Order: sequence, then structure tokens, then C-alpha cells
Amino acid sequence: MTAVTPPDAHLIIDEHDPALIEAKIISETAKISWLDLQKFYAAGSVLKVAAQADLVKVALALQQDDTAKISRWLASAEIGQPSVEQAQQWYQQQTQLWAVVIAPWVLVQQRD
Repeated sequence: MTAVTPPDAHLIIDEHDPALIEAKIISETAKISWLDLQKFYAAGSVLKVAAQADLVKVALALQQDDTAKISRWLASAEIGQPSVEQAQQWYQQQTQLWAVVIAPWVLVQQRD
């Protein structure tokens, strides 16, 4: 009897390929209204990414659990939870933000 390789076997190998993970993150990044993110903000699941930071690189570091990069970004305030004032401003202005989900986090970035 001959072993048959399942058609999705390549996914097991590819799941650790940084280029493919980055491409997946890019494909899942989109603009969304802050109004639609209220329940995630209330749950403490939103991380704000500074405008000068690369949203995709931050998402990739979170997905890969790169604690050195994440710690550095947290210390420099390039990522962090939005302040109450910021959340209120986004709500009042019905701001559209770039967002991507890296469970359990929703990363958001305001780009003007």
C-alpha cells in the first residue's frame, strides 16, 4: 500500500514561514470604524500602534511572540492600550482605523 500525501500537507510546513505569515496578516488588515471596535476596547483587547510604526511588523512580532521587540515597543509607547481620551476622540469623530486581529488582540493604527 502506498501512502498518500494529503492535498493540504504543505500548510503544516508553511505555517512557520515568516513571509507567508506576513502575507496572511497583510490580507487580513483593513480599515474599520472605531464605533465597530467598542466591545473589544471595553474588553481591554485593543492595542494602539503608533502612526510611525509598521502595523504589519508589529502584528507579525505579536503572532511570533517576539517578546524582545514587543517589550521595546511597549517601553517606547509605540504600542499600548489607547487612553480613554483617545478612545473618546475616535468615538466622537467616528474615526476609521487600520486594524488587524492577532488573537486575543485587535491592533489599530490611525494614519492621516
